[in-house]
Amino acid sequence: MASTTFSAPTVGFDLDMTLIDSRPGIRACYLALSERTGTYIDADLAVTRLGPPLAEELINWFPAEEVEAMGDLYRSMYPAIAIVPTPALPGAREAIAAVRAAGGRAVVVTAKHEPNAKLHLEHLGIEPDAVVGDLWAEQKAEALREHGATVYVGDHVGDVRGARTAGALSVAVATGPCGREELSAAGADVVLADLTEFPGWLSA
Repeated sequence: MASTTFSAPTVGFDLDMTLIDSRPGIRACYLALSERTGTYIDADLAVTRLGPPLAEELINWFPAEEVEAMGDLYRSMYPAIAIVPTPALPGAREAIAAVRAAGGRAVVVTAKHEPNAKLHLEHLGIEPDAVVGDLWAEQKAEALREHGATVYVGDHVGDVRGARTAGALSVAVATGPCGREELSAAGADVVLADLTEFPGWLSA
């Protein structure tokens, strides 16, 4: 288990389904992509498995040779469609504030396209110390190590793997597609119901 002893911590946070409920915006963007390309996409199904990179979802709906182009199209459509409908999850702002109150730094490390991740945070008035995008699962360890993160908070088993690869404490929240038991089985050190429990955990 990673060490739980730290002062003035740097805490990494995932974005989708950890800090924000990105389902409404992503659903709308998939529907728009479907309409624009004439290709059926089950947007309701797609938003039940958020976490992995966009290409891993698009391969279910487009031929492999079209996935890269469809990803570029989706990301270009995203700002106009997906930002406004996407709310912060309960406790998101308070979690960032708790890190700051402890004298620490908050860093968002996400698989989402970095410019779009920044748009979400700007729209919601959430101001982390840094945002690093386009990293998934074990890849997230690169940014976590670079920023000296001792804790990483996420909702997916991929986030647990990223934390453990970085040697950071894995704090999981059961607000995404992975339940408590799955997160624990993946090696999460701590599993919280949601971010409203994070400030109390951090202060303890």
